[in-house]
Amino acid sequence: MNALGAAPARAQVQPVVIPNEPFVSREYAEAEADKLWVKVWQMACRVEDLPKVGDYVTYDIGDESIILVRSPDETIRGFYNVCLHRGRRLMEGCGHTNQFYCRFHGWSWNIDGTNRTCLGPEDWQGALTEESLTMKQVKVGLWGGWVWINMDLDCQPLEEFLAPVIRQLGPFETDKMRYAWRQWLYFPCNWKVALGAFNESYHVHASHPQLGRGMGVQAWWCRTEGAHAWHGPMGPRGGDGQKMKGLSEARGMAGEDPREAVAEDLQMMWDTLRAVTTETFVEAAKRLKDELPEGASMEEVGMHLLLSAKADDAARGVVWPEVAPQHLAETGIDWHVFPNSIFLPSLTTVLCYRARPNGTDPNSCIFEVYVIERFPEGQEPKTEWVFEEDPSEEKWRLILAQDFGNMAAVQKGMKSRGYLGARPNPIEEETVIHFYRMLAEYMGTGAPEPIG
Repeated sequence: MNALGAAPARAQVQPVVIPNEPFVSREYAEAEADKLWVKVWQMACRVEDLPKVGDYVTYDIGDESIILVRSPDETIRGFYNVCLHRGRRLMEGCGHTNQFYCRFHGWSWNIDGTNRTCLGPEDWQGALTEESLTMKQVKVGLWGGWVWINMDLDCQPLEEFLAPVIRQLGPFETDKMRYAWRQWLYFPCNWKVALGAFNESYHVHASHPQLGRGMGVQAWWCRTEGAHAWHGPMGPRGGDGQKMKGLSEARGMAGEDPREAVAEDLQMMWDTLRAVTTETFVEAAKRLKDELPEGASMEEVGMHLLLSAKADDAARGVVWPEVAPQHLAETGIDWHVFPNSIFLPSLTTVLCYRARPNGTDPNSCIFEVYVIERFPEGQEPKTEWVFEEDPSEEKWRLILAQDFGNMAAVQKGMKSRGYLGARPNPIEEETVIHFYRMLAEYMGTGAPEPIG
């Protein structure tokens, strides 16, 4: 079992400084390849990417590449994407195949990893054994509709690593969701810079001024201690019966008609992000003024909207999971799943981010955004990964374009002699601090230092 199976207890929240090295150092990026990426569970693709025997996806992480394939026994296996003869990469992208073929010298392998063709094997005088000719595998696990890989064959079980995620997000039945859309691009920044913009809300008032009513400073909690271990969830402050009232006040909704405010907010999110909500909710929200009396409270509006959207979805063949209200409240809105994925879950859709290093260049990363959603059976859209290098609002919608606009500037600024290291807000950005504590455990480096 991985010695890092149980994360250390979270230190008391206090102001800290996160040094620049993890963001700008090539040596640190190279060390991540040896100490992090080859030891940690990471999400590689969705099960729906591999529906038939012979379907494959390549997952690149740093300088390594893995082939995920649906094998003849219907299981999903992972193999190192390399020819055992002279080291050429075998496969690229995704597709369907009955063999892994090397275009250099013609060696090939069956999709179960056994050797298929080796030209002139007798020339090796018996030195090539069946074992030495079989492709090397990685550990593969399935949860939530995702395929996870780990290059450490002695790693802790996936279910143990993801235990708090499974416990909290399992009832949402994300395995029954399918891609709604998916896009990716290269960012001129470190993968941690890219990811760090999406696991805190402290940036909202400056980066997303149009969301001023929808979110506010001091409106979030982070729960990283104890059972949550490596992962960092967060959600709105407030609790139980006072939750929605407190949120409406924090959002600046006091004095507004919540029927109109909710409808406007959902329409704006749909227009500027195409995520976090669905068309079902947007259309149900438009009817709030007709279906609820003037003076309805935020709690009444929220409950009516949920029931109305649930009925609308049921009518079109979308069945919601049964999630207790208390569990829903405790789940929060944003889960940073260590090390490089972020999920924003809801009952019928999840907004997902993933950041990966682009080789060992500390100033470049691969950044992916996708949405999974519940659809009527047989009506799931046919989607593919779209490479969209233009980070503009036209190609990515307003909210993501606003976030993307910070990436390169942050990476450049971190190299300044006038920059003394990141100083995250101990409350609003506790997930950021927690992540670097956990990263330090894997990397064997010192945790963020207290300020002062």
